[in-house]
Amino acid sequence: MMGYKKENEVKLPHVISPADKTILKVLLDPDGRISSHKLSNMTGLPRTTVQRRRKFLERELLSIAYTLNLKSLGFKRVDLLVFTQGGKTISIGKALLKLIPVVYVARAIGEHTIDLKVEVIVRDNKELLNLTEEMKAMDGIRDVVWSETVEVIGVKKSIPSEIIDSL
Repeated sequence: MMGYKKENEVKLPHVISPADKTILKVLLDPDGRISSHKLSNMTGLPRTTVQRRRKFLERELLSIAYTLNLKSLGFKRVDLLVFTQGGKTISIGKALLKLIPVVYVARAIGEHTIDLKVEVIVRDNKELLNLTEEMKAMDGIRDVVWSETVEVIGVKKSIPSEIIDSL
């Protein structure tokens, strides 16, 4: 019966070909920086196909970003979890973005005491303490807790191959 969607069927906004899936699996690997020539050799796909499909994927589906090695520059990235009150979550988030060390703010759900996830870049714990105290003094912030990565145990693909296969 044409025209009827199967229950739970999701229509993707973009067509993902088998070649796209093969390319994505390589590019999404933690060491995914690779030339199209080498990618062509690894996948067995013609280089022109790899270049054309890669351009499409990078334009439509992939987010590519550079990041600094903060530790080598004497800084660290810390996650702050913010508990707000009084229905001011969005306005507090916008105010936090005006603070220089704050690089990211998002509304969060899950733990009932966490309304915002905030990423900051600081030099040391003294700067972190001063920032959290400044935040706690803001109207509408009930509490701020922090979490810092001290050791990376491992990194997997950002998207498991099984999810790519299901596209």
